[in-house]
Amino acid sequence: MSNLVQGHPSGGYILEELYVGMAAEKMIPVTEERIQLFADASDDYNPVHLDEAFASKTAYRGRIAHGLLSASFGSAVVGTVLPGAGSIYISQSLAFHYPVRIGDTVRIQISVISVDAESARVELNCEGFVGDKLIMDGIATVRVPRRRKPSAR
Repeated sequence: MSNLVQGHPSGGYILEELYVGMAAEKMIPVTEERIQLFADASDDYNPVHLDEAFASKTAYRGRIAHGLLSASFGSAVVGTVLPGAGSIYISQSLAFHYPVRIGDTVRIQISVISVDAESARVELNCEGFVGDKLIMDGIATVRVPRRRKPSAR
């Protein structure tokens, strides 16, 4: 059973506040602009993502979003909601199950599956959905701060 949480008022949860079952989610629309910006940022100009004429002749029968664009939406949750500010990715496994297309909205759900107090790391179950269809999943290991940075005031 998971407990859906909002972002911490400080911007991030510290290690001692995390527990198995905490979860967060975010809805992110896939737009033409996001695909183009990701192509520019990653230098991945594969025509299956950018050229409808080319993509319509592939097994996907049309353009699809970069898989790593969809996967990066998990980073949006990890870096801003759960655990949030100060957390650092150590590793991420990923499996892609279905393509994502322009106009889809991806719902990313992240849930804590283990907390290691000694290493200040958490394991997170990461899932992406379009509607009720699981489009990708994997496990992330993330380092989490043990304490908050003191206020600059």
